[in-house]
Amino acid sequence: MPDNATPDRSTNATNWLGKAGLRPTRQRVVLAELLVGDGQHRHVTAESLFDAARSRGDGVSLATVYNTLRAFCDAGLMQEVTVDGSKSYFDTNTHDHPHFYWEDDGKLTDAPMDQLVISQLPDAPDGAEIASVDVVIRLRRVSGD
Repeated sequence: MPDNATPDRSTNATNWLGKAGLRPTRQRVVLAELLVGDGQHRHVTAESLFDAARSRGDGVSLATVYNTLRAFCDAGLMQEVTVDGSKSYFDTNTHDHPHFYWEDDGKLTDAPMDQLVISQLPDAPDGAEIASVDVVIRLRRVSGD
């Protein structure tokens, strides 16, 4: 995570919020700077974003982080990726792409989209449509023999 705010980070953050029509409140700008201020995509948990804000000296509560991440997702700025049905990661890359979940250290990273081939999906039940397909590939490091 970036460790300090600069005018460029603040501008990037404010522009990112603006493209979704979100008002740039102090808390939103602080969190957006940490998420996209340097122009890089990130996978974060609410707790890791909270820790990054706190270590930078920004007074933001964990509840505010959760609410702000939800608002960013609702506005289409981020997507939520759930692992194990309980652990949520938030991704600033909103394009369809698969993920690697590193079981050993609980990290989520992008997997190469060009290597993923899904040839067929099951039909959705009557009265339903497929909204999206999330691909999370679980990895475990192997020890060298």
